[in-house]
Amino acid sequence: MTAAASGKAKRGPSPRRVSRERVLRALYQWQVAGGDYAGLLVQAEVHEPEETGDTTPPHEGFLRELLDGVMKQAANLDQALAPHLDRPVAELSPIEHAILLIGAFELTHSLNVPYKVCINEAVELAKLYGGTDGHKFVNGVLDKLAKVTRQVEIEAAQRA
Repeated sequence: MTAAASGKAKRGPSPRRVSRERVLRALYQWQVAGGDYAGLLVQAEVHEPEETGDTTPPHEGFLRELLDGVMKQAANLDQALAPHLDRPVAELSPIEHAILLIGAFELTHSLNVPYKVCINEAVELAKLYGGTDGHKFVNGVLDKLAKVTRQVEIEAAQRA
């Protein structure tokens, strides 16, 4: 029985998740080959479902905010991440670094997104694009960062 026949349609990724994936690709390119915001944004916004199999369009406002914010705040985000890393930022793989930048940006700037969602979304990206156990590393680093950046939210959740 197909999903349609059973009355349950298959849900694709959310537009925000698609945006995070596209920002990840743009940040990877930025780290490896360089580029400016405008050029990376154009590539991230191009929606070609026939080539990627991706039928969910990105949330364009979120995509732009995330890409712009991470690129502008990269040095500050690296500083925030550094105490929680087991190696220098320069030794991170470009994929793990980009994922951590996205997660750190959301933890520090997207206060309307629960910290658990910020961490989970980064972990999911690491499972899809990172190394074998990269998701565990990403989870550990962002969990430690959340304890600093979202202390009040975490304490409130523990009291509830």
